Amino acid sequence: MNRMQELYKKDVAPALLKNFGFKNVMQVPRLEKIVINIGLGEAMDNPKALEAATSDLTQIAGQKPIQTKARKSIANFKLREGRLIGAKVTLRGPRMWAFFDRLVNIALPRVRDFRGISGNSFDGRGNYTLGLKDQLVFPEIEYDKIDKLRGMEITLVTSAKNDNEARALLKMLGMPFTGKKEA
Repeated sequence: MNRMQELYKKDVAPALLKNFGFKNVMQVPRLEKIVINIGLGEAMDNPKALEAATSDLTQIAGQKPIQTKARKSIANFKLREGRLIGAKVTLRGPRMWAFFDRLVNIALPRVRDFRGISGNSFDGRGNYTLGLKDQLVFPEIEYDKIDKLRGMEITLVTSAKNDNEARALLKMLGMPFTGKKEA
């Protein structure tokens, strides 16, 4: 069992049960999945960019990503429905906990001028999305092997009913929030 999962079971879940007054242990919010997404506008002109992004995502997540297609055509972006425009990977179970551990303890502290992450990026249903400007914050990526810096979105999907429960869960798991919207 991963140390983050152990932390959740031993410390976080009982604390949340007590703090929010849940009657059942199944009501306690938990991390359900993590979705990592790289959107590539340049994939239309340069198909190799999609391959490079896919290999980066494979190294970061430890799992092969799927390639995402455009849902509808947008003339201003010269985008046609069905064209490949990105890659995403969904992590669950032990891989999710291992990735979350690396994100919180290794990757985020490596971000330049890092002072914590914003507490405003919750969606109202207890899910949190975090944007990273480059993939080099992950130790798996070697600087010499990348062709271009690519940003990515990391979405933490929780079973929390609202943002306050999700914020408390992520804060107890070690997410370094900053700002005035803290729980």
